Amino acid sequence: MREVIVEADGGSRGNPGPAGYGAVVFADDHVRVLAERKEYVGVATNNVAEYRGLIAGLEAAAELGARVVTVRMDSKLVVEQMSGRWKIKHASMIPLAEQARRLVAGFDRVSFTWIPRAENSHADRLANEAMDDGALVGTVRESLAAGYTPGDQVALGEADERAAADVEPSVVARSDEASTTSGVTVTPAGGKSPGWTGAIGRPTRLLLLRHGQTELSVRRRYSGRGNPPLTELGREQADRAAKMLAAKGDIAAVVSSPLQRARSTAEAAATALDVPLRVLDGLIETDFGDWEGLTFAEAAQRDPALHADWLGDPSIPAPGGESFDQVRERIESVRRDLVALYPGENVVVVSHVTPIKTLLQLALGVGPSLLYRLHLDLASLCIAEFYPDGGASVRLVNDTSYL
Repeated sequence: MREVIVEADGGSRGNPGPAGYGAVVFADDHVRVLAERKEYVGVATNNVAEYRGLIAGLEAAAELGARVVTVRMDSKLVVEQMSGRWKIKHASMIPLAEQARRLVAGFDRVSFTWIPRAENSHADRLANEAMDDGALVGTVRESLAAGYTPGDQVALGEADERAAADVEPSVVARSDEASTTSGVTVTPAGGKSPGWTGAIGRPTRLLLLRHGQTELSVRRRYSGRGNPPLTELGREQADRAAKMLAAKGDIAAVVSSPLQRARSTAEAAATALDVPLRVLDGLIETDFGDWEGLTFAEAAQRDPALHADWLGDPSIPAPGGESFDQVRERIESVRRDLVALYPGENVVVVSHVTPIKTLLQLALGVGPSLLYRLHLDLASLCIAEFYPDGGASVRLVNDTSYL
């Protein structure tokens, strides 16, 4: 991805007041959306929020591997200051401008253009959505000030030896990656956020459970929208995961992809936990189109150039399928829904390789390279937390100690 267009905006309801930013990265055709960023930043001025939007947009462009960036903003101040025509006098903006300039230095070329507000509607919408989140953040802060006391720590997974599991090549079919079994101690969703993140409030904790084994995963074939059932081992994996989750308790709900392999895994968990099961269509696996059921080698042989491009560019869809950028867009929507539906609660999310990796990607705030470098075993557990103030953290990756 060589050339992109970044549009960014920020706003403050009070100036200073509750503030947020939005940023969107377009392809050079100014049609395809490659990335979106938004965040509630607390009490700040319009100018600070606008700079934060610019920084978020430049960071997203860098994650996409862009080399040439056209920045379009309706902030005359930011555009003129970043272009070097106006001096920066306000102390609060100097470090933000320096951060933006460091990002600019990492590209081959960056240009800044002022546009009317009406032409910046996409970023403006994202900024307003971020500011809308401020009411929830305020409620959480009030509850903390009223004397909320965090709970005790609980262990989710211990560092035991695990049995090997078959690998489903849902994103990359290279099945010879090293697997990792993690055992960590984590705080419950009601606990304090990690001190070094500065996140505020009680997070919605997502316990991300990959479904159990299917025949396609045994044969290491792309398994997207196809609907194979769990194998006998897959059902056993689902039962073991369910028992592990039931032993931990304090889980409000189980949500699942609509595909049978995920629903069967989720039903085992919901039954063991005695909590509701909700099916969310957005948690479905990537549509691999014409590559469905093929091995990595077969897909590469069938469409060598396209397959190679697809592995390196998340905006390129599989033939007749969808791109990883499209997956990210719908998973981001699911993430927002889950945080709104289950504020401050623990939720089991049963899904597939790509959606789970994408949720981890969103929590870590990293680019698409994570999709190709992170390995997830069948029926493995990951944990990501999303805070009401926009913060996030990853607590656990690829735990299979219970299998």
